[in-house]
Amino acid sequence: MTAPSTYGLSTQARNLQWLLTDLVEEVPGVNSVAVVSSDGLLLLSSDPGAGDPRATAETGARTKGPRGASADLATIVSGLGSLTTGAAALMETGAVKQTMVAMENGSVFVMAISDGSLLGVHAAPDCDMSVVAYHMALFVGRAGHVLTPEVRSELRQSMENTP
Repeated sequence: MTAPSTYGLSTQARNLQWLLTDLVEEVPGVNSVAVVSSDGLLLLSSDPGAGDPRATAETGARTKGPRGASADLATIVSGLGSLTTGAAALMETGAVKQTMVAMENGSVFVMAISDGSLLGVHAAPDCDMSVVAYHMALFVGRAGHVLTPEVRSELRQSMENTP
């Protein structure tokens, strides 16, 4: 997992990083995870194999952009969140809870967190979608009350200081 150092972070921020690591490591088929603030900034990310040239060569993982694949996922999550929120407003159907895009070679899931932040998951094409969605819901349930403005600010600062 590519994550900022937990040194100096509050207990809440460390717990969120632990929950993110657990989601990636425990759910089969999950490739990467990003938590994005309501204004589109990356708060937490998981980018398996980042910085490991063997993983990049073996998996073909993208390393473009300021944070590699995690920045790409954060951009996608933010865009899908905006698009689906706009669609829900036009259709007068209420808040968007979850979005899932199934593609030939993978899936992207986006789930709203209570503070307006978004949890995004990029998963393998053969993942069990219901298991991924279940674990995302667990993360959202555990993280929603913790993502206070102070913790979001702390996480943003931590991501900015990550090499």
